[in-house]
Amino acid sequence: MSSPLHIKTLCKKSQYFNELTGYDVYLKFENTQPSGSFKLRGIGNLCKKSAEKGSKQFVCSSGGNAGLAGAYAAEQLGMPITVFLPTTTPEFVIDKLKFYGAKTVVYGKVWDETNIKAIAVAEESSHCCYIHPFDHPLIFEGHSTIITELEMKPDVVICSVGGGGLLTGVLHGLKKRKWDDVKVIAVETIGADSLYQSMEKKERVTLPAITSVAKSLGAKTVGEASFREAMEYGVVPWRVSDSETVEAVCKFLDEERTMVEPACACCFVPFYNGDIKKIISENKWENINNILVVVCGGVGVNMSVIEEWKNNFQIK
Repeated sequence: MSSPLHIKTLCKKSQYFNELTGYDVYLKFENTQPSGSFKLRGIGNLCKKSAEKGSKQFVCSSGGNAGLAGAYAAEQLGMPITVFLPTTTPEFVIDKLKFYGAKTVVYGKVWDETNIKAIAVAEESSHCCYIHPFDHPLIFEGHSTIITELEMKPDVVICSVGGGGLLTGVLHGLKKRKWDDVKVIAVETIGADSLYQSMEKKERVTLPAITSVAKSLGAKTVGEASFREAMEYGVVPWRVSDSETVEAVCKFLDEERTMVEPACACCFVPFYNGDIKKIISENKWENINNILVVVCGGVGVNMSVIEEWKNNFQIK
């Protein structure tokens, strides 16, 4: 079997979070993937296996990170890719896509609109593989390697959730390792909290709009498989505010020397504000020592964007 397109990433114990919370907190640095986020695991897997089955080109819809994963995968495979992007995509992200040789098309105010256009174009093209940014069995399979490559068993896994591909991959990885007793917390920002609202109502909810700063969590409806499996597994959904999340972006940059998007930094908020102890207590979890946080990464951030967020939320 040929090598995957993703790399095995560092899993490091955080001294800062340990001292802050009393738990052994491990950080899985998916931001170090060649494309800048965890997305390469799943999308790389889908692209590679599609190419092996005869696909000659790719079409992807993305707010940026999935498109970058697809663009990197396509470049590695020597195949063309067209990436459809919503109008909220930063120009510097579009420039990164072009660097990998991707053709970019900006269409739609939110990802859901962009995705409809991408599907239509893919269906009209010959030997074309449509790359969904989060909802496909081969994507889940790829993301599951975050867990299957671990050298330690966590008591709790924390990850962010937008459409649900990362979360579903984590659940599949836990099942592959037969770690069904590991607790899972799925974090979203208010205004991009489709999973939280869906689990509260026990049916999939479509948000009227994405109003959060965490645009990479911007799927108005969580994936069907992700919702179903989250309910079955007993995932604990958690919501945090935009202001707390932007503050977490800044703190994590200071403490871990690592720059990540709000869609990733939302996972650190329960540590900074103390809610992690509240979550564990409310759910009556016992013997919790090791907590794994998936640092999912994301390229939609730079110092000028961080300064803009800080000003908007009056963070010093």
